[in-house]
Amino acid sequence: MSEKTTHDKLPIRMLHDRVLVKSDLPEGERRSGGGILIPATAAVGKRLAWAEVVAVGQNVRGVEPGDRVLYDPEDRAEVEVRGATYVLMRERDLHAVAAERLEGAEDSTGLYL
Repeated sequence: MSEKTTHDKLPIRMLHDRVLVKSDLPEGERRSGGGILIPATAAVGKRLAWAEVVAVGQNVRGVEPGDRVLYDPEDRAEVEVRGATYVLMRERDLHAVAAERLEGAEDSTGLYL
C-alpha cells in the first residue's frame, strides 16, 4: 500500500492506521434522485457518506488510495491542506470499501461490510 498521495501533489505520509479521505458531501443545496431541491438547512436523519481515499498509513490493510469508502460524517476530524478540506480517520471507522479491484473477487458484492 502506498504511504504517500499524489492527490493535488500533496507530500503527505500518513501514520499507523490512519486514512485521509476527500469527502463527496455536497455543500449547500443538493438535489434528490427525483430532482427535488433540498436546502442546506434541511434536517436529515443519520446518513453515511462516501469519500475517496487520498492517503493511507503503513498499517492500513483494507483500502488503497483511489478507493471509495463509506463513513459516518458525524464522527470525523477535518483538516485543511493547501486550501482543500480532508477528513482524517482510523481504518476501523470505515464501514465499507468500493473499488474496481474488488469486482473480480469470488462471492464479492464489491463492498467490505
